[in-house]
Amino acid sequence: MTQTSDNVTWLTQEAYNKLKDELEYLSGPARTEIAAKIAAAREEGDLRENGGYHAAKEEQGKQELRVRQLTQLLQHAKVGEAPADDGVVEPGMVVTIAFDGDEDDTLTFLLASREYASGDVETYSPQSPLGVGVNGKKAGDEAEYELPNGKRAAVKILSAKPYTG
Repeated sequence: MTQTSDNVTWLTQEAYNKLKDELEYLSGPARTEIAAKIAAAREEGDLRENGGYHAAKEEQGKQELRVRQLTQLLQHAKVGEAPADDGVVEPGMVVTIAFDGDEDDTLTFLLASREYASGDVETYSPQSPLGVGVNGKKAGDEAEYELPNGKRAAVKILSAKPYTG
């Protein structure tokens, strides 16, 4: 899981390894694959009207951006343990909240950076308004956060458990 502060990103060893593997793939085999796609498309002729060439160049740009993001993230990463199962909301926790105290209107999400987004559970950044509002609270606590329209919303923390992937 991650926690970002002062350009340091805290990662579990598992998360660090996963991101490092992705960086190694993008920096090696993926670069070779995209270069081959670009070369093949270039051989097709006129580059101004070559959709395959332009798509491959765009894919290359996105890939290189991801390489730079991962490189920076891993350079500033500190590897540590997953958060304790103490009911305190912090990055790396799966949090369940109730809106306006209505325990039928709930949301369960992972408080973590987008690097952890998965289909299993919705992910909210610790820097998001909701993330800031609930971070540091305990199960049973009330919290407030600012909505996009400038109004404030109240939630009750129902539970906070470490994310197990």
